Amino acid sequence: MTQSNFSDETETQTEAAKIDVASEEPGSITVTTSETAQFQQVKDQVITILSELPDLVSNFFTEYQKPLINVGLVVGGAIGIKLLLAVLDALNDIPLLAPTFELIGMGYTAWFVYRYLLQESSRQELLAEIESLKDQVVGKNS
Repeated sequence: MTQSNFSDETETQTEAAKIDVASEEPGSITVTTSETAQFQQVKDQVITILSELPDLVSNFFTEYQKPLINVGLVVGGAIGIKLLLAVLDALNDIPLLAPTFELIGMGYTAWFVYRYLLQESSRQELLAEIESLKDQVVGKNS
């Protein structure tokens, strides 16, 4: 083998082993074929996972539907309570509004006691209304 053939084979192997991108510029990037193969393998894995993602998500949701709904209700309830407290705090900052609401609440409580709790017949009426409401909520029709 001559020196010329040996150097040609070496150059061919070197060119096959490396792809130079802007080899003359500072900070050039060299990519070997093994890195290219690894990149292709990772790319194939990502594409496979992304193509199976809708099935995985739907299977996860069908398997854990009730716990997910419960978690969603708890989170939604916590957010609702937080919003309610924020609105009440904002209303309490308005002058004379909080005492006005307290007076309205005390007046309604006094009316409720007078209307439903002082006499025995009105207590029976209240119990009948509560039972009717309970039957409507539970699903029994009276």
